[in-house]
Amino acid sequence: MSYYTKAKFLMSAPDIRHLKQDEGIEVAFAGRSNAGKSSALNTLTRQKNLARTSKTPGRTQLINIFELDETRRLVDLPGYGFAQVPIAMKKKWQASLGEYLQKRKSLRGLVVMMDIRHPFKDLDQDLIYWAVDAGLPVLALLTKADKLKSGKRKEAFMFARDAALAFNGDVTVQAFSSLSKIGVSEAAAVLDKWFELNGEEDA
Repeated sequence: MSYYTKAKFLMSAPDIRHLKQDEGIEVAFAGRSNAGKSSALNTLTRQKNLARTSKTPGRTQLINIFELDETRRLVDLPGYGFAQVPIAMKKKWQASLGEYLQKRKSLRGLVVMMDIRHPFKDLDQDLIYWAVDAGLPVLALLTKADKLKSGKRKEAFMFARDAALAFNGDVTVQAFSSLSKIGVSEAAAVLDKWFELNGEEDA
């Protein structure tokens, strides 16, 4: 997991036309604007300020790229579904998010962040169905798992894991907490596989 501490900010872009060459391997992070996406990225990379967290959800308006090495990148996609964002702006973000997911050839996996207390809302489901149709593996990360006591957390996880079967695709469900570090090593193991690290992370 120490491999992800190498992450450094590379660039921001309003859409895929402004991104660098479409080669190598990218893993994208998407989720509702209040799902804890930035916090999860910071936790996985063990960096406090890699992805900026905001007290006002919905501030990630651009596609943000973080480089791990010359061929591997983490991608922070615009948050979606936050009610207090003007509709025109919301449509613009969703268009850039959709375009990236549909056209980016180097994309190898999609991490969909969902609050463990409110998993698989409509937009989350749309995103996962699209990924499955495109043959992409999905990691459904149930964030803020520390908000539930152990029994309730296990119950919510089992419910989400059963619900994920309906997608008929490669969808892995994992409880996760940036605060208590629940599921961090398990999430990193999924990323290792997508990035084809094969032990390179310790090199």
